[in-house]
Amino acid sequence: MSQGTLEVLLVGAKGLENSDFLCNMDPYVTLRCRTQEQKSSVASGKGTEPEWNETFVFTISDGVSKLDLKILDSDTGSEDDLVGEVSIPLEPLFVEGSLPPTSYNVVKNQEYCGEIRVGLTFTPDAEASGYRGYSEQEETYGGWKESS
Repeated sequence: MSQGTLEVLLVGAKGLENSDFLCNMDPYVTLRCRTQEQKSSVASGKGTEPEWNETFVFTISDGVSKLDLKILDSDTGSEDDLVGEVSIPLEPLFVEGSLPPTSYNVVKNQEYCGEIRVGLTFTPDAEASGYRGYSEQEETYGGWKESS
């Protein structure tokens, strides 16, 4: 499996469902990768078209298969409202190494409620990516290399 560093570029969102009836909502995003959780800044008053342009870094270990995002509306004096959620599979990222900012559908109660743009970069650990069987050790074993 894959071990290394996941860099998430949280660009912005559009077409979100406004959960505040009287004013623009103040959206923010929680990013969760297994047990690690991070939170974006609050896009105060940005409503249904927020932009963050923030980068988050996660340490990836074996068995991590997805990145979960939750968009919430920050409310003063009451519980924050869930705007929607996205689950991004990481397997294509492990193959490609990086994915440019891409729009993912935001869903709430199994219904489409907007899009979020996220860019992803995966950097494998040096030990994990340096593993190429035994070829490197075989070449230098005994202090000589066979000529071809």
